[in-house]
Amino acid sequence: MFNQTIKKVMEPNKFLTATPDQTVDDASRMMKTRNVGAVLIIADGNLIGIFTERDAVFRVIALGLDPVKTLLRDVMTPDPITLDPEKTYGHALVLMHENGFRHIPVVENGRAIGVVSSRNAMDPDLEEFVWEERRRTHYRQG
Repeated sequence: MFNQTIKKVMEPNKFLTATPDQTVDDASRMMKTRNVGAVLIIADGNLIGIFTERDAVFRVIALGLDPVKTLLRDVMTPDPITLDPEKTYGHALVLMHENGFRHIPVVENGRAIGVVSSRNAMDPDLEEFVWEERRRTHYRQG
């Protein structure tokens, strides 16, 4: 998995965008509905920031800001590090580890096409674990 390209690992259907003038409340509700931890902030077709669940905790809740009134432009991470979809997922994980974040926007030909997350690494291993547990349970019962 770590040698696969980001394009093969990322989940394009979990790609969310918002404008900088939307509120933290708007973004949080979208993230909950789609079960994702980040929203890419787009203005005039360009990626200008990212807002993550950590931003919500550290930059909004911990500071006592009102999520209904707080605009994403004021609490997003501006100009985030991005990756090309042809880079390896292992490269993305190293970058996330070195910089202390869990989401990286994926940009192709200057346009955001998705988000890669450290969670993507856990999903295949977790699926294998669940399958193995079911196999062992079946074996013990059979």
